[in-house]
Amino acid sequence: MGHTEHEALSPKNLSVAVITVSDSRTVETDESGRSIKESLIAAAHRIHSYNLLPNDAARLRGLVTALVSTGDLDAVIITGGTGLSNRDITIETVAPVFTKTMDGFGELFRSLSYQEIGPASVLSRAAGGAANGKIVLCLPGSAAAVKLALEKIIVPELPHMVREASR
Repeated sequence: MGHTEHEALSPKNLSVAVITVSDSRTVETDESGRSIKESLIAAAHRIHSYNLLPNDAARLRGLVTALVSTGDLDAVIITGGTGLSNRDITIETVAPVFTKTMDGFGELFRSLSYQEIGPASVLSRAAGGAANGKIVLCLPGSAAAVKLALEKIIVPELPHMVREASR
């Protein structure tokens, strides 16, 4: 079965949890989280939950672990905490939850980013994987980076990712 057939069999209406990891954003100023929610809803998906957490590894790990154990959830999208500073803990916290890594997600994201921001794209640690049959994607906190990932990767390919992870 080819890519086209796989996409045709992919679920159309997904349930997605959105998490923003930030020490400085509030619900009102969380442009990236809002963009994720709006784009997913526009693509006919459902927002399972939205959480805004500080850069706290224990809280983030606990939430992601609980979410991927939930039966009515297809994916988790996390924005923020993916940089190189000492406060950026998303990748180190979430990657151990993955049962499978999706290296191509980060690679493609950095390639697309390079076209927009040049060599600064090497600072991105965007990552993706599967955990308990659910897709987990970690994005930078930048609104422009989130928009790029949503438009070029997530909205077009998330249903196919979910289908493959849940088989």
